[in-house]
Amino acid sequence: MNISRLIFGAVFFIVGMLLIVLAFFTAWLVGIYGIILLILGVVIFFNKKEDKIEQRKDLNKKGNKK
Repeated sequence: MNISRLIFGAVFFIVGMLLIVLAFFTAWLVGIYGIILLILGVVIFFNKKEDKIEQRKDLNKKGNKK
């Protein structure tokens, strides 16, 4: 697991939760930003497609001469 993905996902998740709690005491608009950050944090945290390295297709051809 990539450590930067873990850090950014956790930070967005925690800030999103704090904004949602803060929305109960302030304007409801803060809750919308909190929900967006919460969802973004979960997506960043559980995204595993970034860790895969794709093979270049042009190197797999047998007739490739340079």
